[in-house]
Amino acid sequence: MSDTTYNPQQPSNLNSSGTNNTTRYFNNFFTPTFTVSSNVNDAIVSYFQEQTGNLESAQLLAQAVIDTAQAQREDPMSVLTQFQQLQNNELSPFLALYLNTSRVPTSFLGIQNTPKTSPYVTRTILP
Repeated sequence: MSDTTYNPQQPSNLNSSGTNNTTRYFNNFFTPTFTVSSNVNDAIVSYFQEQTGNLESAQLLAQAVIDTAQAQREDPMSVLTQFQQLQNNELSPFLALYLNTSRVPTSFLGIQNTPKTSPYVTRTILP
């Protein structure tokens, strides 16, 4: 009896690996290939590592910013320059807004916003 494992890349009645030049081309046809230099990547990662204090989250944020910049046909270094001009309390809302430019409307990012309590309301609340 023949091998019974299912491989979606290989038709069941043919004896081939299913990965020839034609199938590789069409499987990757719509996959864009973006490249960025290691200097640009390191600069963005180091900026976010300084802001977050965590290397792993800095790498994830850097990749998201690079992908968004390339999807918007922007230079990732100019985006980094814009981030560097912001105050610390402005980075989160601006980053969420920037990353939302390339997201579908059902998956927008948000920020935690703590509204300022009115002193009149605080005065009327008993401890």
